[in-house]
Amino acid sequence: MAPKPEPRFKIIADNRKARFHYAIGEVFEAGVALTGSEVKSLRTGKANIGESYASTRDGELWLLNSNISEYKQAGRYNHEPKRPRKLLLHKSQINKLIGAVEREGMTVVPLKLYFNDKGRAKIEIALAKGKKLHDKRETEKKRDWQREKGRLMRLKG
Repeated sequence: MAPKPEPRFKIIADNRKARFHYAIGEVFEAGVALTGSEVKSLRTGKANIGESYASTRDGELWLLNSNISEYKQAGRYNHEPKRPRKLLLHKSQINKLIGAVEREGMTVVPLKLYFNDKGRAKIEIALAKGKKLHDKRETEKKRDWQREKGRLMRLKG
């Protein structure tokens, strides 16, 4: 049987700090309800999810504080850059996320915003627990050691 081709998707925004500040648990892929000018702006790569998070309202999940810049050619039909955006998930997934946030004190953090191979805007969200200062230091030590180990291997080999 032929190997499956790698999924082709274009990453628009990446929340690189999330893996440093949070211990990432289960990861979900969600759709995002967007307007036309928001999609055009995303296609030009004008988005930032570094300070955003997901919250619940009336049994629905909303992406808050994400910044999608205005699309200049949209004129008066433009969107508000930091408006709340609805995340599209199955009801069971939403219930799982809400339960973890309420019972275990976890946070729903966006990791990546991208277009999938069908051209739909998707966001990768994760259940996360905030790291303490000593955990962050340990992560930094591991990363530095991996970097140093790579240097030593290159010099030796």
